[in-house]
Amino acid sequence: MPKYSIIIPVYNRPQEIDELLESLTHINYSDFEVIVIEDGSNLSAESICLHYKDKFVISYFFQDNTGPGFARNLGAQYASGEYLVFFDSDCLIPSDYFIEVDKLIDQTDSFGGPDKANDSFNTIQKAISYSMTSTLTTGGIRGGKKKLDKFYPRSFNFGIKREVFNKLKGFAKMRFGEDLDFSMRIIESGYKTMLIDDAWVFHKRRNTFKSFFKQVYNSGIARIHLEHRHPGTIKLLHWMPAAFTVGYPLWTILSLFIPHAYILLAIPPLTLFIDALLKTKEITTSLVAIVASFTQLGGYGSGFLGAYIKRNLLKKEEYIAFEDTFYE
Repeated sequence: MPKYSIIIPVYNRPQEIDELLESLTHINYSDFEVIVIEDGSNLSAESICLHYKDKFVISYFFQDNTGPGFARNLGAQYASGEYLVFFDSDCLIPSDYFIEVDKLIDQTDSFGGPDKANDSFNTIQKAISYSMTSTLTTGGIRGGKKKLDKFYPRSFNFGIKREVFNKLKGFAKMRFGEDLDFSMRIIESGYKTMLIDDAWVFHKRRNTFKSFFKQVYNSGIARIHLEHRHPGTIKLLHWMPAAFTVGYPLWTILSLFIPHAYILLAIPPLTLFIDALLKTKEITTSLVAIVASFTQLGGYGSGFLGAYIKRNLLKKEEYIAFEDTFYE
């Protein structure tokens, strides 16, 4: 029985799963198995998975398209490891990942790690990575070392004891936000979560700002519905993107009538550029990071506000019923 069962859902991303599996051939650890769940893809990754059967223990399964939460749950059913480790298919795993996890695994029931951009990523991917990890954006809401909130492991880099996973019945039937819901249930059930700083992964995320906006927009919606599932988990920090989404355009309009007020409009992009430049050391990436950060704040904030108005103020029953059908 392996110590770790790596579970990877994949949907129409054969090239990415190939790169992830290739990265696993270079890790300095051998006590693991890999389980790939194809979530109803039109572009099959089966032959790619079979290519690695001589490198490590790997199993491939296909399911109808029901979403990554179901795929992870199915993978857990086939897993034999003491710990389940979930990666997204667009991740690359550093060689020392499991060595770092092993150092602290006995101190927690569930864990997660940070994500970074790899030098091979394109400019947009690097910029989006910055926006998703910076404390100047919603990256500061993710919690952990900064103590801005409790640490909630996310599905791109998520480990848990198999017995705890089974007791909590895995990921819920949700449209999006299923990983946050699961992390909240772990904490509410009295189990411990931990951020392992050195157990990081390279995470590609999105290739276009359109798909990135859609992703963070859905995250904003999910946060409102998660509050109904887990009262008290929304903090003041979660309102900051919404405040930016409303406040920045309003100030832009006001600057047309108030002398020199437009100067303040330069503060957010300039701050983001300087912070991104200090972190990435790349001027082009830092400029694009401004667009990525505005996209993230605006997407998350508009999704958050829209869901809050529809669910809490207008109390649209059809909207509530529709969203609640994604919970088990």
